[in-house]
Amino acid sequence: MSPTATPATVATAPLSRPAEAPAGTPTPAARDPFFDNAKYLAIVLVVLGHAWQPLTYTSRAATALYMLVYAFHMPAFILISGYFSRGFDMSPAKVKRLMTSIVVPYVIFEVAYTWFQHWGEDAPPEPISLLNPYYLNWFLAALFVWRLTTPVWKVLRWPVPVAFVIAVLAAVCPDLGADFDLQRVFQFLPFFVIGLRMKRSHFELVDRRWVRIAAVPVFAAALGAAYWLAPTWDDGWLFHNYSVQELHAPLWMAPVMVFALFGVAAVLTAGFLAWVPRRTTWFTALGGGTLYGFLLHGFLIKLSRWQEWYEAADWIRSPAGLVVVTVLAVTMISVLCSAPVRRVFRYVVEPRMDWAFRAEAGRKPAAP
Repeated sequence: MSPTATPATVATAPLSRPAEAPAGTPTPAARDPFFDNAKYLAIVLVVLGHAWQPLTYTSRAATALYMLVYAFHMPAFILISGYFSRGFDMSPAKVKRLMTSIVVPYVIFEVAYTWFQHWGEDAPPEPISLLNPYYLNWFLAALFVWRLTTPVWKVLRWPVPVAFVIAVLAAVCPDLGADFDLQRVFQFLPFFVIGLRMKRSHFELVDRRWVRIAAVPVFAAALGAAYWLAPTWDDGWLFHNYSVQELHAPLWMAPVMVFALFGVAAVLTAGFLAWVPRRTTWFTALGGGTLYGFLLHGFLIKLSRWQEWYEAADWIRSPAGLVVVTVLAVTMISVLCSAPVRRVFRYVVEPRMDWAFRAEAGRKPAAP
C-alpha cells in the first residue's frame, strides 16, 4: 500500500482570522478555537494514517483503521483550507502571502526531502524536480493551484458542479502526468470548492447533540465495512491519484467512484466536525502549527521506513504494537505543532521575506 501525503477563546467567538491564510498558519488576530481544534485533529489523522501503513501488511484491523482514516481525513483538511481561501484575490498582500506560505516552503522542502532521501538511503540523490512534488509536498502544490484559481471559482455560476466534472474527467485521464500531481489536484478539487462556498453557519449545522450521537454508529459501520473490504479492496481509490484505467476499472466507474467516495467522505467529515470541540482545549494552540507538523513529520515517517523501525521486534505488529505506534504518532505530531518547534522552523515554513517584495505587497488592501 502506498501512503499519500497532508489540516477553533470560546465557542461563540467571531471568526476573525484573515481569509487568505492557509490552513495551519498562525496569525496575530483572535482565532476561532473550533477551526484550530479541527485542524489539529485532522493532522493527527494524517499522521496516524502514515504511522499505521506498515502495520497493514500483517493486520486486518490496522488495514481497516487505515482505510477509514484515508476515506475522509484529507477531504476534511481540504474543505477547511477552501473555507479559509474565500478571501483570496490577486491583491499584492495576498499574492505575497501565497508566495511566502506556499511557494517558498514548497521549494525548500522539495530540496530538503530529496537530499534527506539521499542521506537516508545512502544512494545518489535524485534530480530535484519542482514540477513533480516529493511525498507530502503534493498538498502544497495542490493548495497553490487551488488558491491561484480561487477568483475563477468565485465568479462561476455553478462552481461545485464544474469541479465535479473536472474530477470525473481527471479520473479517466491516465496521461495527466506527474506535474504538480494534477490527478490529486483535480480529484480533490470539489472539496476545496465546496469549502470556498461555505459560511461559518454551515459548520454550525453539525453542532447538534443528535449529530454527535448519530456519528457513532456511522463511524462504527464505516469501520466494519472497511474491515470486511480490507482483504480485497484496492486502497488506491482512496488516494485520488490514479485514473480508473490505472486501477484496472472500466470508464463508467469514474463518475460512480467519484460520487461514491465523495458521499462517504462527506458523511464522515460531518461526523468528524460534529465531534470537534467548540471550546478552547489543551490542543487548541497546536492547531495553529499544523502546517509545521505536516511538513516536518514526513522526515520521521521516511526514516522509520529506511531504518526498519517496524521490524525491530515482533510485538510491534501485534495489537499492543498498534496501540504503542498510535500513542507515539500522536505525541510526535503534537510536539511538531508546538510553539518551540514553530519558532525554530518559522524561517523555512513561514518566512517573512519582506526584502523580496515591494512595500505595497506588505500592506492590506484599503477597505471599500
